Amino acid sequence: MDQRLLQIAVEVLRRPYPYSSGHVATGPDDTDITPQRLHPSFHGALDWHSSVHMQWSLVQLLEPYAEGPAHPAPSPVVSAARELLDERLTQEHLATEAAYLRERPAFERPYGWAWAALLGAAVRDHPSWSAAMGPLLDVIAEHVLAWLPRQAYPIRHGKHQNDAFGLLLLHRGYASLGRDDVVAAVSDRARDWFAGDGPAHTADEPSGSDFLSPALTEAVLMQRVLGEEEFGPWLERFLPGLGEGAHAHLLEPPAVLDPTDGQGAHLLGLALSRAWQLRALARSLPPVRGGILRSSADRQVAAVLPHVTDGDFMATHWLVSFLLLARE
Repeated sequence: MDQRLLQIAVEVLRRPYPYSSGHVATGPDDTDITPQRLHPSFHGALDWHSSVHMQWSLVQLLEPYAEGPAHPAPSPVVSAARELLDERLTQEHLATEAAYLRERPAFERPYGWAWAALLGAAVRDHPSWSAAMGPLLDVIAEHVLAWLPRQAYPIRHGKHQNDAFGLLLLHRGYASLGRDDVVAAVSDRARDWFAGDGPAHTADEPSGSDFLSPALTEAVLMQRVLGEEEFGPWLERFLPGLGEGAHAHLLEPPAVLDPTDGQGAHLLGLALSRAWQLRALARSLPPVRGGILRSSADRQVAAVLPHVTDGDFMATHWLVSFLLLARE
């Protein structure tokens, strides 16, 4: 399975089009959106953030295939994955990416920032990739520290701008990178925005193109930010009866009528992100309730897996990453 996932990730990252740039032109001389020119590190896989997190997927999937004399010769797909990362994660290419983000502080905020932080954490033990990522991670850290005090309210819907998801990955990435200042800022904002919430009214989930559950995403963020003693009561207030019959619709795979439509395919990702988050929340619940959440996670992954491995490009260009989260 992992070899197949590596193959998918390499294939979509090598595919330059279709391409969604997200580029905001600053004038008539700033209209060339050729993918490799704008983003020499993070092109392919449709858009910038998907390119970032599919490269994170490559790093995750390569972990069992460490190089060295004690290991067998790599398979062609393992070699192709390493070659792609060596091509993309260079100092020159990432300096271009850092300059682009420095000039555009709102670009990919916070979703792309968060995945870049996770990628930086994943490569921290690889000398050349880690060194090359450093300037980009510093720019994103500066943006995070400048942005959080300026935003009064969180964005709570189930798509890219969901702030709970962004804070969750930023906290995880920068904690691994030892940036205590970013971790503290994220933790403080999470408490400001979410500590007083509850109960969550999940009846409106999902919307038609969600790939995140706003309620479950917020809960997993607070699980990370709050200590276990504080989180248990918070969870019971926020999602009362989870695993005891309440919020049961969150435990069933969402209906996906057209997986070839980009927005409809988001619901495939919703099943995977729910699975990841339900497994995480199960650790904070009594065994029987936790078991119900884990069983739901298994069902939701099983329902979507064929689309990850053999689906349309609108699914395969990004779902590998969410499958890896769901397997954690």
